[in-house]
Amino acid sequence: MAVDDDCKLRFLELKGKRTHRYIVYKIDDKVNKIVVEKLGGPDESYDSFTASLPEKDCRYAIYDYDFVTEDNCQKSKIFFVAWSPDIARVRTRMLYASSKDRFKRELDVTHEIQATDASEIEIENFKQKAY
Repeated sequence: MAVDDDCKLRFLELKGKRTHRYIVYKIDDKVNKIVVEKLGGPDESYDSFTASLPEKDCRYAIYDYDFVTEDNCQKSKIFFVAWSPDIARVRTRMLYASSKDRFKRELDVTHEIQATDASEIEIENFKQKAY
């Protein structure tokens, strides 16, 4: 699966300049590429991120999670989210599963959350994996 140049460019903006809180990516069947579907501004809430993931379709996403450590240090970790709800079409879920590792490597993200329903992308899961 090809990756649109804009995908990496927007990711580098999030990583380096923090101009986005999150990025939602989708596979565009027409051009057979992974493309940017939505950019979340730096002040957007976690709820707006989860609301941008479709209920019945798969997506990839990047989420910049801010937290405070026990030592009272402000930190941030960038998560790759593989959103693949159980009610999505089987063909779509397989397409996203088969392209995920290559796409994740291109973005060079280490922290990952795989989710098949809303409970798996609750903020608590990010907290647990951030430490």
